[in-house]
Amino acid sequence: MRLTRLAAALGAVALTAGTLFAGAPAASADQVRDAEWEISYFNYDKVWSVSKGDGVIVAVIDSGVDATHPDIAGSVLPGYDQSEKGENTKPTVPHGTSMASHIVGHGHGDGVGVIGIAPGAKVLPVYKDSPDGADAVPSGIKWAVEHGAKVINLSVGRLGKPKSDRDLTEAVAYAAQHDVLIVGATGNDGVEGVHTPGNEPGVLAVGATEKTGKIWASSNYGSQVLISAPGVGIVGATPGGQYGIGDGTSDSTAFVSGTAALVRAKFPNLTAGQVAERLVKSAKVPASLQGAKLPDPHYGYGVLSPYDALTKDIPAGPAQGPLGGPYAEASKGSGGATSAATSGTGAGTGGDGTGSTSAGSGLDGIAQSDGPGAGLLIAAAGAVVVVLIVIVIIVLAAKKRRRPAVVPMQGQPPYGAPPNWPGGQPPGYPQQYGGQAPPPGYPPQPNSYQNPYGSDGGQSRR
Repeated sequence: MRLTRLAAALGAVALTAGTLFAGAPAASADQVRDAEWEISYFNYDKVWSVSKGDGVIVAVIDSGVDATHPDIAGSVLPGYDQSEKGENTKPTVPHGTSMASHIVGHGHGDGVGVIGIAPGAKVLPVYKDSPDGADAVPSGIKWAVEHGAKVINLSVGRLGKPKSDRDLTEAVAYAAQHDVLIVGATGNDGVEGVHTPGNEPGVLAVGATEKTGKIWASSNYGSQVLISAPGVGIVGATPGGQYGIGDGTSDSTAFVSGTAALVRAKFPNLTAGQVAERLVKSAKVPASLQGAKLPDPHYGYGVLSPYDALTKDIPAGPAQGPLGGPYAEASKGSGGATSAATSGTGAGTGGDGTGSTSAGSGLDGIAQSDGPGAGLLIAAAGAVVVVLIVIVIIVLAAKKRRRPAVVPMQGQPPYGAPPNWPGGQPPGYPQQYGGQAPPPGYPPQPNSYQNPYGSDGGQSRR
């Protein structure tokens, strides 16, 4: 049966089309593992020598995940069902279970069952519909953020323009503020126009490729696509200990989310945007795109390469990475510092290795220096002040000997004219600036902040 038909009534349709294996689990076990061509394509053993995603929670906002399936049992957290029907861990639709198995599948024996790309991670299943069947993805995003997710997988989609759903836009901004990466599917219509929420600013949109690395003909495309990944003939777990095989940008999205978990486990100090930066900068660029301007509307920056994402020497870059949108705004609010600069090590920043910044000095508009030259200047200035004070004391003492002391009016302040002098200022008292504006440049004004990424917050980098 076709998985999309099962999901047709849902608010955001599952983006996988496929069939279930007819055989019993025991009879199909070898068939399952043999059919997972992505295992050799990504070279899982080599990837796992670096990271398995330990300690990272990936929220799967979908049709729910069968937590009892032997290939993912123990790797699924309780999660949340907004419809209060228990679909989060006991689903009636197989799509979410399949996506979870692509991420955290561990099989259930020697060469038996589905293996995912990040078996050390945990899946947090969040059912995507409200009690009345409406789309509840935005509230699901917020719930996942509040319950420890560092990556959110959205292998779902529907027609809609970017920023047309206020609740969704606010939910993505909420994830950005809490440093959570959202990965979304582009859609399976083979047309220009990425589905929402994949087209929402700040979401890492994923297209699908075939075994050859060529873009899948049914993968939606557009300016929001940032990366692509295998999505044709993908085997996954389904409820009741069963398995299915299908095509779709859903599967591609799950592989990218799982790889994001690997990167977050390996580089825990990187921001969500910097994780996305590693994913896109390490992607394999097809031969047909060599020398072309990226991102390409079909492939994005190229095809996912997990091992390269974990091992390549890639500068951390700005906090928002290639995401822009609310992630750019969130990075402004934090001073725009990279994690390496924050730690003071400068590792992997591509800068001078000092991690120094003028931000956070506590003295706005004042240049800071703590070198030896600054100390000499301060000492010299202090000596000059002392000499001037001594000269003033000598002069005043000499005048005091020549004439009697003048007793000031009671209440007169020691400096400047008294505020209540009859008739205003005393005769001869200097009229500082009069009623006019002070001279240009006085007092000194702090320089206004200039965004180094332009007025669009870095979105043009996409």
